[in-house]
Amino acid sequence: MAIYALGGSEPKIDPDAFVHPDAVVIGNVEIGPGSSIWPHAVLRGDYGRIVIGRDTSIQDGTVIHATAELPTIVGDRCVIGHIVHLEGCIIEDDALVGSGSVVLHRCRVHSHSLVGANAVVTNDTDVPSHAMALGIPAKIFADKVGEGEFLDSVNLYVENAKRYKTDLRRVDS
Repeated sequence: MAIYALGGSEPKIDPDAFVHPDAVVIGNVEIGPGSSIWPHAVLRGDYGRIVIGRDTSIQDGTVIHATAELPTIVGDRCVIGHIVHLEGCIIEDDALVGSGSVVLHRCRVHSHSLVGANAVVTNDTDVPSHAMALGIPAKIFADKVGEGEFLDSVNLYVENAKRYKTDLRRVDS
């Protein structure tokens, strides 16, 4: 695994989390139990703090960064899709950020909400609970997401991470 301390900041990764060997985790990063960081994801806590909660998946190619003033916090039971960019924002528990999306500074994606694939959630946007944020720039559609709507995806990635922890092996030709 490419896990690096930077100066006095060293990642804190729960032993029950899974970080794929091709992911990169640098500096001031915390990863909670049952969470998974997939290939080519980069969590770069060089300027500020990054926190990933419990049972959250950070999928392939995602980039998470923070600023000195704005941490990036992802809650429990979140699904962060492929090739997402998060920076200086808060994703609350039980939210989904679709593949290819960008969520920027001072945004808050509340619990049980969804950022649609390829959406761009611009600075200072608030995505209320149970809402969808869709498009470029994202428009908010209230009361479109049910409670527990993403739980199957959360559980799928928790189980997949367990499988990878025990069964993944490199095969060189």
